[in-house]
Amino acid sequence: MTKIETLEKIKCYHCGDDCRESDISIDNKYFCCSGCRFVYELFRGNKLDGYYRLNANPGVNRRVGARSDRFACLEDRDIARKLVDFADDKINRVTFHIPGIHCSSCVWLLENLNRLHPGIPLSRVNYMRKEVSLTFIPEQISLREVVELLSSVGYDPEINLRNLERKTVGMPKDRLYTRLTVAGFCFANIMLFSFPEYFDAAQIAPKFRNFFGFLKVALALPVFFYSSAVFFKSAYHGLRQRIVNMDVPISLGILMLFARSFYELFSATGIGYMDSFTGLVFFLLIGRVFQKKTYQRLSFDRDYKSYFPISVNRKEGNTEIPVAVNRLGIGDRIIIRNKELVPADSVLLEGNGQFDYSFVTGESQPLEKKPGDIIYAGGRIAGKAVELEVIKKVSESYLVELWGDNIFNRTERTGIESLSNTISKYFTVAVITLSIATAVYWYFVDPSVAANAATAVLIIACPCALALSTPFTLGTATRILGRNGFFLRNSRIVESLAGINSIVFDKTGTLTRTGESKIKFIGVDLSARQRAIVKSITGQSSHPLSRKISRLFSDDPVANIESFEEFPGLGLSGVIDDSTVKIGSAEWIGLTNSEQQSSDNFKTRVYCSVNDNILGYFSFTNVYRDGLESLINSLRSKFRLYLLSGDNDGERENMKRLFGDDSRMLFNQSPHDKLEFVKQLQSGGDRVAMLGDGLNDAGSLKQSDIGIAVTVDTSSFSPASDAILDSNSLHVFDKLVLLSIKCLRVIKISFGISFLYNIIGLSFAVSGTISPLLCAVLMPLSSVSVVLFTTLTIAFLARRLELY
Repeated sequence: MTKIETLEKIKCYHCGDDCRESDISIDNKYFCCSGCRFVYELFRGNKLDGYYRLNANPGVNRRVGARSDRFACLEDRDIARKLVDFADDKINRVTFHIPGIHCSSCVWLLENLNRLHPGIPLSRVNYMRKEVSLTFIPEQISLREVVELLSSVGYDPEINLRNLERKTVGMPKDRLYTRLTVAGFCFANIMLFSFPEYFDAAQIAPKFRNFFGFLKVALALPVFFYSSAVFFKSAYHGLRQRIVNMDVPISLGILMLFARSFYELFSATGIGYMDSFTGLVFFLLIGRVFQKKTYQRLSFDRDYKSYFPISVNRKEGNTEIPVAVNRLGIGDRIIIRNKELVPADSVLLEGNGQFDYSFVTGESQPLEKKPGDIIYAGGRIAGKAVELEVIKKVSESYLVELWGDNIFNRTERTGIESLSNTISKYFTVAVITLSIATAVYWYFVDPSVAANAATAVLIIACPCALALSTPFTLGTATRILGRNGFFLRNSRIVESLAGINSIVFDKTGTLTRTGESKIKFIGVDLSARQRAIVKSITGQSSHPLSRKISRLFSDDPVANIESFEEFPGLGLSGVIDDSTVKIGSAEWIGLTNSEQQSSDNFKTRVYCSVNDNILGYFSFTNVYRDGLESLINSLRSKFRLYLLSGDNDGERENMKRLFGDDSRMLFNQSPHDKLEFVKQLQSGGDRVAMLGDGLNDAGSLKQSDIGIAVTVDTSSFSPASDAILDSNSLHVFDKLVLLSIKCLRVIKISFGISFLYNIIGLSFAVSGTISPLLCAVLMPLSSVSVVLFTTLTIAFLARRLELY
């Protein structure tokens, strides 16, 4: 067996990749390719070399050259109009999602694009969303030139079919921060006006008491009608759907607190609780903001349109014209080049090609296709360009049918009912019952106290601490999970994740590293000459397996090839120094079926022979993610584990050693098979979490109780999901689930603390002895203490799990 030693290489000054050629250098700085050196020279020439001072090797590798016509479609006015946010005769404004934004150098460069081109006077980066907003002058630079400029410096914008079909109406502006600001301003000022009353209200002159009372009412009105509206609307919508959510008792408390304060101030019978009222709304809105802030980074609702290119080259005569994908019609001839996605079901006309369908079917190895074969949408060409004829519109392709399953059209699942909403049902009934009982009791004992005591019960029992415990607990947990590469759609996911009992894994791209495989040569020890021959022959082919074999012998010299020929579906043949070399399938080099049998018969093999003398074969096996064995062992003790794969069962033995139970592993599974399997588990009462990576997993991810998309780049493409897991964090997935379980326990404890405060307050309210000072102290104290308890406890638990 041939072993290749990897020597330590010089790192590229721009991107950090290994430098294979030492002659690509400038200013005593080395680069892995001429593309990286070009970007460095561009930055240096425009005095943007501060880009490299902020971070070491901050750039993106530029070795792969892009076609000059890649963005030609952006010259189409209809396409440009749908991409641009604002346009007039003088300036245009556009926002691009750029997954390559990863550090402070990226932000600094993208906000200094005006140094690269004066036609871009302003650019701003939203780092959390990995977006850049550009203002450009169309007379000086076109939209295409803007995108080409970004691409040339390593920041390719994400432009796809979904961009063309987005709604032109902008999203409504979020007023939550405005509501919070109004509530905070009014709360602070009312506290100042109320400060003397906390100590001795009797000593305040009546005219000043009335004046400050009117000021407090004036400040409280915008809080009641504007800031509190979010709770009233939520309660109203919940009751319309016959759901008593947590906002129902909150709205009841807010309404009663404001009404009683308003009455006392205008009837001169008391000083009211406007400070407590505005403080309550302020703290509740902080909880809403804290909860909402966590979910603004990622998009969880990607469909097939997010993966399709915005345009494709259509062949008209002897020329190629870029055309928007959604304008393709039946009979159109299109040219698809290396690594490009097939946007519509088509027939291969010219050129043999290998098509990678791993993102659609889960099968990791590319398929060989010849003229006349049907090429389904979603396949990615590997190798030389091919010509296709469209036989179905984009909207009617196989991939769209896959996405058209009923599971994608149903309304959003509610999962297990929120624990706080469950409690609120009983809590609301108990509070109203207690308030009525208190009023009845005091009506017969002392009618003058009845109204005050009954309303005090409703005010004190307002579950502010109860309402804050859930968003702050789940918000803190979501923030910690996000820091560990696990991003959730919303806080419900934490609760639902804590309730799962079955976990289904996809194999390809989820448990294995995408695009990587271990290569092992089984046969004779290859001599230096034989290694050079293999490298030279495989280096002539664009087939992915040939390229991997060629890279295996990257340090060996290249031999002179006298002749070379590639036979699609079979292999390669060539002559080197009068030696006839064949590399390919077993049939290609003349092996019989009986000679192919071995323990790894299902693994991918590439055989090699020289002058009909079989040297052996290259065996390709998947590369599994780090820490996978310990992760499976940890999860296996707590959950039922299943494996679904679109691949063949060549890895069955490896998977059996990990999962243990052979009956829980299914191979050669289609997207529909995966979806039906999840449904079958759920019909048996299982609560299922599904981990997958590609479109072939989209249906099962959507069907499962928790769909988790595992991805190398969390800001780039992933199927529709409830959560996105960075592939580098897969090894701590068991700890992430455990933290979710502990979160529910913390919420329950915080509920107990909040109930304790309510019991103390209600004991005063029922007795009719509640004072404004006690109310002003007790309500904020309960809120602050619960927030501190939940935040610090979750942080402590995360540290114990080594997640902080």
